[in-house]
Amino acid sequence: MVSLRSTNDFVQLLQREGELHVISDLVDPHLELAEIQRRVVAKKGPALLFTNVKGTKFPVATNLYGSEKRIHLAFGPKPVATIQRLAKLAKEIFPPRFSKLWKERSLGLLPFQVGLKQVRRAPVLAGSVLSTNELPQVVSWPKDGGAFVTLPLVYTQHPESGNGNLGMYRVQLFGDKTVGMHIQIHRGGGFHYYEAEKKGDSLPAHVYIGGPPALTIAAVAPLPEEIPELVFASFLMGEKLRMKKDKTISPYPIVADADFALIGSIPPHKRKPEGPFGDHYGYYSLLHDYPYLDLKHILHRKDAIWAATVVGRPPQEDHYIAEFLQDLLSPMFPLVMPQVLGVWAYEESGVHSLAAAVVKERYFREAFMGALRILGEGQLSLTKCLLVTNERVNLKNFSETFKVITERSDPKTDFFIFSHISQDTLDYTSGTVNKGSKLLWMGITDANAPIKFPNLPREFTGNLKDKRFTKPKVFLPGVLVVEGSAFTPNDQLANRLLGEDLGRFHYVFLVDDSEDAVKTDSDFIWTMFTRMEPASDVYARTEIKGNHIAYQVPIVFDCRMKPWIPEVLMPLPETVKQVDTKFGRIIDSI
Repeated sequence: MVSLRSTNDFVQLLQREGELHVISDLVDPHLELAEIQRRVVAKKGPALLFTNVKGTKFPVATNLYGSEKRIHLAFGPKPVATIQRLAKLAKEIFPPRFSKLWKERSLGLLPFQVGLKQVRRAPVLAGSVLSTNELPQVVSWPKDGGAFVTLPLVYTQHPESGNGNLGMYRVQLFGDKTVGMHIQIHRGGGFHYYEAEKKGDSLPAHVYIGGPPALTIAAVAPLPEEIPELVFASFLMGEKLRMKKDKTISPYPIVADADFALIGSIPPHKRKPEGPFGDHYGYYSLLHDYPYLDLKHILHRKDAIWAATVVGRPPQEDHYIAEFLQDLLSPMFPLVMPQVLGVWAYEESGVHSLAAAVVKERYFREAFMGALRILGEGQLSLTKCLLVTNERVNLKNFSETFKVITERSDPKTDFFIFSHISQDTLDYTSGTVNKGSKLLWMGITDANAPIKFPNLPREFTGNLKDKRFTKPKVFLPGVLVVEGSAFTPNDQLANRLLGEDLGRFHYVFLVDDSEDAVKTDSDFIWTMFTRMEPASDVYARTEIKGNHIAYQVPIVFDCRMKPWIPEVLMPLPETVKQVDTKFGRIIDSI
């Protein structure tokens, strides 16, 4: 497989494979381009290349990773197979035997194929522009604070150790030579800035756009801190990543094959208002003060293509990236977390709101130890709700997994809420940025009672007397979804539902629209877990036993919209009409 070194390389491959649609009509990057992308994603359509974008000379490519086939074209089967072989070898190598090592002898070539290499010429240094105003000004949602780089690859180094980090941190184009730097403290770039700012120093930073597809995937991969993302990108490419050193441009080496490189430094103790931005949770993240990057250079290749995406209510293009990364890295989980057999984070929840895991239970509550390992591991530590079982369930199938949990969980002993802890910056369910709670929900098979509740109700036979409750819908046995009146502060409606006749249902979810919430697994996940904060929105009768809170069924989850949760993302009607008129036939033909 020929290595892909630029967005143009990838675009040409997709065109040969019939996976690209070129739109040469003039398109406005303000809302119009994003609406076209969303329509095509909803149709599971091809990648898009916009060659005539208003206000810029650069073409824009979107939906590059929006299917399993395109992911496969970008990387092939080799990275997944190699990771599986490495994990297998790590388990079986002790005691070492010549026959085992000889069987996997090709893995010994990896150090010679993977890493960084210096080159004399860097395509990214071929051209430059004077201002970010010359770049594509993509605005995705009506209330976005401005144009954003939607696939930014932000590279920084630790001020003392020099260890590098490549992350995807939101970048707003403020104009001229200043861009936003949404580097959260939970992430590697945030750690680097924290250390530099403590000393009163600026932090050099690069923002890459495009280049090898592997670079984009490496930037969002949930890697341990010890694994450099640039080296991981090289592994995905199957060749060493080409770098160029030029101290007159930057103290850092420069990725030679990037399509664009925005190079500068982040000053200490300075902030600019950044946002709002329609994010991957399906809501707006709000206006907050964040660091910013003062640019010295805005560089680009001669054949540069601006790689972009549009995020919003899942599933979007990033769904396929998230699934690929989890499939790729899952064989390594048992090596770094021995009690854990598998983990799956549900992208439909915005990734961090919900995950499920299969763990070992060789002794009493070993599963709890495994759950704590997950909640303390890298980006998995941002998980808000974690479902845990020792059954060998297909975690990708949410209904199957959730059914296993509900049938095997006794909330008196298996339901834990941890309060006053950190939460993902983009999750506003607590009403306070970066602060919230976690839910650990265990469904463990007991040798004496493999299924604790085998006869959970499949039909609702209860009686809801309060007229504010309507349209009860059964999602799974024992799981009921009830529509309630709109949330008002201190309305106590969830408590009121707790006192209703719920017909033996153990778990009841209070929502704004029950029909929409139960249409698919994706709709259920998004509605329930992006609008619920465990410490505030879980209601049940409880008692304290040995300083443990024992929850009694039924348990009610208040998953209605709250005033502090930002708006759901919706396009403007006039944008929809405009795209219908100008591009409707093109989209229909795809």
